[in-house]
Amino acid sequence: MQMKPSALIVGAGDGLSASLARVLSREGGYRIVLAARNPGKLAPLTQALDAVGLACDASDPVQVDALFAQLDQVLRAPPDVVIYNPAARVRGPITEVDAQSVAQALAVTAYGGFLVAQQAARRMLPRGQGALLFTGASASVKGYAHSAAFAMGKFALRGLAQSLARELAPQGIHVAHIVVDGVIRNPGREEPGGAPDSMLDPDAIARSYLQLLRQDRSAWSSELELRPWVERF
Repeated sequence: MQMKPSALIVGAGDGLSASLARVLSREGGYRIVLAARNPGKLAPLTQALDAVGLACDASDPVQVDALFAQLDQVLRAPPDVVIYNPAARVRGPITEVDAQSVAQALAVTAYGGFLVAQQAARRMLPRGQGALLFTGASASVKGYAHSAAFAMGKFALRGLAQSLARELAPQGIHVAHIVVDGVIRNPGREEPGGAPDSMLDPDAIARSYLQLLRQDRSAWSSELELRPWVERF
């Protein structure tokens, strides 16, 4: 019996990552592993999808090592897909924002992406196949006032993805960065009545990830930009 392909989603919660888990499981046929600081909060989702929940702070090298060691035991094979979804925001004027909080935000948004990608690549390269997807944002390509930490982190994550695509794609690993340019319609966040479709549908975003994973390697995308039809460029 052929085993299902596997997908690890790092930074899982009840928003976009939950939609990714549902779409990849139900429409893509993937076995799902969800990694979060508090996987207990994901119990309803893991039960609904027969998924695995594992604890991990992606900014901590020791915990990322432990995550992949557990993954080796759970899957008994390298993951087919790894999606890096965490991000941390610290807002405030440059003269007032707390420097230590900015350092932690950078660790979560960008350094954690490096740590996860390193462990994933070590497992994917011997097989010569796999996919690494990184969730970006408007701040990946344009910095906003009072949002220096988020812009730095997302710019760095995009640079990481571009570098890895050039290094790993010739070795069979599909690397792509997804710019989510707009506000996602997540639980507790809905469009105003007079502005339908002004937010991105998380399930629609998830299906775009799945389309990336289904691309033939003769025509891989390394970056995808998604925005609602009313969003300004």
